[in-house]
Amino acid sequence: MKIRIKGNSIRFRLTQSEVKQLSETGSVKESTEFGPNVFQYQVKLMSSVQNLEASYSNDTILIMIPEADGNNWFHNDTIGFEHEMELPKGRNLHLLLEKDFTCLENRAEDQSDNYPNPKLQH
Repeated sequence: MKIRIKGNSIRFRLTQSEVKQLSETGSVKESTEFGPNVFQYQVKLMSSVQNLEASYSNDTILIMIPEADGNNWFHNDTIGFEHEMELPKGRNLHLLLEKDFTCLENRAEDQSDNYPNPKLQH
């Protein structure tokens, strides 16, 4: 799982096995260790949300996706989900959750579990 954060925008990208795990178990979680501290990021299916929502507490970013959307995500062609979450004082948090495609250019990172990039298919 990859995350990109810029200002009030968060994007999560999930590999094929992570999307499958999310669809089957309702949750996928990763962590990054900073010495004694651990930063965690998680995507979770929730029946109580209507759109993507996010929270941050205890060093964890949690993206919540409607259960109905996430249950079959592994088995369909939906690339991702996007939502502008309203914040206090008239501000928004842009949320994007999507399948991770292989890069158009060769990269050093392991992309073996990424989705085939539609731009590379003939």
